[in-house]
Amino acid sequence: MNQTHDIEQPDRHGRPGRQLASEQLEALDVHGVRVDPRTRQVWRGGVEVRCTRMEFRLLHCLMVNAGAVVSREQLMRDVWSTTWPTLSSSKTIDVHLGWLRRKLGDDPRAPHLITTVRGQGLRFEVGPHTPPAQTR
Repeated sequence: MNQTHDIEQPDRHGRPGRQLASEQLEALDVHGVRVDPRTRQVWRGGVEVRCTRMEFRLLHCLMVNAGAVVSREQLMRDVWSTTWPTLSSSKTIDVHLGWLRRKLGDDPRAPHLITTVRGQGLRFEVGPHTPPAQTR
């Protein structure tokens, strides 16, 4: 798995910001989703998926860490270049996540690509989705 290191780079407003150095690495292909950081292109099953800059950054951050839970704090730091954990930042993640799931064809009500680990964060799954066992 690739390690990521933050490098300082100004944001679009010229303020100091952070960008994932891993965005300079090779393409990733996980669970039928391919991301090319050099061209900022995404494909699902060979079909190109158009993503906004922030959707791409969110997806890339999750895919670089595929199989591992990524906390909301880490997502805010790595994707949005901020460390302000607030209710609105959590909603920002939720909104972008919803858009991204829909674009990837991942049902937001029963996702299998990007899953939420309650109280911990988000995970990009690396294998076939196995629904939780039903309890009686």
